[in-house]
Amino acid sequence: MPENDTVSKYIHPMFPVPTDISPKGSLDKKILCILFDIYGTLFISESGDISLTKKKSNKRKEINSLLEKFKFNKNPEDVLEKYFYFIEKKHIELKAQGIEFPEVEIDKIWMSVLETNDRPAVKKFAAEFELIINPVYPMPNLREMLDFCIKSNLQIGIISNAQFYTKYLFKWFFGSYPDKLGFNPVIYSYNFGHGKPSMLLFKYAADKLKQKNIQPESVLYVGNDMLKDIYPAKKAGFKTALFAGDKRSLRLRKDNPLCKDLSPDIVITDLIQIIDHI
Repeated sequence: MPENDTVSKYIHPMFPVPTDISPKGSLDKKILCILFDIYGTLFISESGDISLTKKKSNKRKEINSLLEKFKFNKNPEDVLEKYFYFIEKKHIELKAQGIEFPEVEIDKIWMSVLETNDRPAVKKFAAEFELIINPVYPMPNLREMLDFCIKSNLQIGIISNAQFYTKYLFKWFFGSYPDKLGFNPVIYSYNFGHGKPSMLLFKYAADKLKQKNIQPESVLYVGNDMLKDIYPAKKAGFKTALFAGDKRSLRLRKDNPLCKDLSPDIVITDLIQIIDHI
């Protein structure tokens, strides 16, 4: 993975863009576990999500420098075109297999794009590419909120659309990987081939927690997307918190029929507000 001196080139302080939504709601059950989305919830994401959209792929100069650094003799425009093509191709293949919300393994995509079998090099390239395209930074009060949960003996976990490099965010900013910080379960979409709002991820989490005698109604799921977070979490029987603290990542999905009559149990605009509800 990129070393700290490399990572430091891409990381700079970021701040949430306020929304016009106010905190509200309450919880009627004692919470024993809190599960979190990552991009746009625990971490500010410049693009608002891990998903790379074509309109956000305008950093061609930086991408060209990255290709030269790794000695991939490729044109940035061609690389980006193939990148989107192979992702879409894989999505089509997975949907044909009956996977409604498919997720790719991004290092395998890059191996096809860059036409190489050197997986270690590809992983380093992919991680650095993501830092270029989608800069991230911890949300305000993230560390304080996690410390409170741990001191309160609350189980914490993750269900997130993510790739192999996602865990390194915690290492870069907090010095440890998620499991060492107390997150369990840690459920990343790329490990399952299914992305949110797939119920597979949420049912898997529910089953894992039941093994610890934590029932769904005692679980709070925190996310910034009404469709990808709140909808499946409610279907799984979890309590739900919509994180509405950053305009870049807030996804209300008002035009989606699945979200038309959907409401979270609570709305928060700062992660520290979770403490008030548990």
